[in-house]
Amino acid sequence: MRILHVVGARPNFMKAAPVMAALKRCEQVQQTLVHTGQHYDSNMSDVFFEQLGMPLPDVNLEVGSGTHAQQTAEIISRFEPVISGSAPDWLLVYGDVNSTVAAALVCSKLGVSVGHVEAGLRSHDRQMPEEINRLITDQLSDLLFTPSADADQNLSREGVPAAKIRRVGNVMIDTLVRLLPHCDAHRPPGLPPRYAAVTLHRPSNVDDPGSLRALLEALNELSDEIPMVFPVHPRTRQRMEQLNLAISPRVLLLDPLPYLGFLALQKDAVLVITDSGGVQEETTFLGVPCLTLRENTERPITVELGTNLVIGRDLDRLRREVRKILSGTTRKPQSIPLWDGHAAERIAEVLLGFA
Repeated sequence: MRILHVVGARPNFMKAAPVMAALKRCEQVQQTLVHTGQHYDSNMSDVFFEQLGMPLPDVNLEVGSGTHAQQTAEIISRFEPVISGSAPDWLLVYGDVNSTVAAALVCSKLGVSVGHVEAGLRSHDRQMPEEINRLITDQLSDLLFTPSADADQNLSREGVPAAKIRRVGNVMIDTLVRLLPHCDAHRPPGLPPRYAAVTLHRPSNVDDPGSLRALLEALNELSDEIPMVFPVHPRTRQRMEQLNLAISPRVLLLDPLPYLGFLALQKDAVLVITDSGGVQEETTFLGVPCLTLRENTERPITVELGTNLVIGRDLDRLRREVRKILSGTTRKPQSIPLWDGHAAERIAEVLLGFA
């Protein structure tokens, strides 16, 4: 059986790594890894492969940045010859980035079976480009590997046959479980004894100067009550420099962190403020309170059973919720079924059933 994996951005690497490792144990499986180059720099890609124990990509399409349409079209154009030349039995795509939907579209047209890892997640907000990617990829896929019951329900409502849906759990948690014992050695130096961790990268928060200015002012204010540690995404840093807004010395700005360093940062934080999807899952597993600066989430189970609270862009509410957490008012997360470190093994078992 020949399986081709496509990754394009940091979150994909954490999802693909355990699946590739589980399939590597199967002698009858040959694997190829294609990196589209959707995101590429040493912190965003190379170090991740090393820390996650992933093989270097067999193919790098070197697509680079661009608008969503430009990037998706370029991936399609460069990926089609790869598929035509390799003729895999299965394509595995991960998450909801442009690389995911582009690769699924190519393989669907060429008659190659598609498996979508992390299928069925929905924010129900089509203004999010990722939501469009999720909807299209799930309709094109032959196997949909879901992380939770709500994802199964979303797919059923959209008419996906039950025979295509396999609830396997959360592969990101597989990576977290495996590497959590090793992250302390990669803890960023100079962290305060107590701190809140911050990540911001979504256009709704950082592209509008007024929104970003208000957010940074709120972080400055809250840093008087707890220091903030903020690994800054490159595009966020660019917007911050354009604003030329004074940053409190109690807001520690870092470069983007490799996986193990960021895991250590989350693990030891008093709370996390984020607009990332994966961080909502990781903080839930770690039991760290998470405040999500978005109007919705495609991961509602992290709110229902976990530590996540979606607060939108209501910065007064952000201030209130941070102060509640600092006063000791936090929720204890419940165990989420199949978030146990073995999701990738279940994916491998399903695929081998088609060998």
